[in-house]
Amino acid sequence: MYTLNGKTLRLDKAFTTEDGRQFPRNWLRLSTKAERDALGIVETPDVVTPYYDQRFYWSADIPKDLDQLKEQWISQVKTTAGSMLAQTDWYVTRKSETDTAVPADVLARRSEIRTYSGEKEAAITACVDVAELAAYLTGSNFYRWEPEPETPAEEVVVEEPVVDGTATDAGITVTAVSGGFGEDTLIL
Repeated sequence: MYTLNGKTLRLDKAFTTEDGRQFPRNWLRLSTKAERDALGIVETPDVVTPYYDQRFYWSADIPKDLDQLKEQWISQVKTTAGSMLAQTDWYVTRKSETDTAVPADVLARRSEIRTYSGEKEAAITACVDVAELAAYLTGSNFYRWEPEPETPAEEVVVEEPVVDGTATDAGITVTAVSGGFGEDTLIL
């Protein structure tokens, strides 16, 4: 930030000195320190406000009340779980009204949602300070409501393997994992 006689000068904005001299908008960027000093322009460092997550802190040094945060986030977890369960509530209603069975996969998913909700609530409750709570809530596990996907293995059979450019008679079975990034190299 630049100032001249107590007035702030902004980059890329034309300005006029008290004696009436006018300077174009790019002058501050193109001028040297000596040229700015000759006019009495003072450069002061911009005030850098430290980053803080406003969900958990009032300022960089002042955390919000831990108990209120726990209550708020547990409420959010319950709301999310309730919303997810609401999508299949009609199965449960149908079961109670017509005695039609709820599909096993639906029951398993509903149970899984309740388990995740309970785990999240327990993890939030166990946090001893705002920093720990913020770390948990901003981590990837908090937002996960599905099981980790398993990476399927696929079997590749090489009919005529080549070792150092020479074909061999033996067949080789290679087990590779799909879903990775880049290419894999097999050294025989």
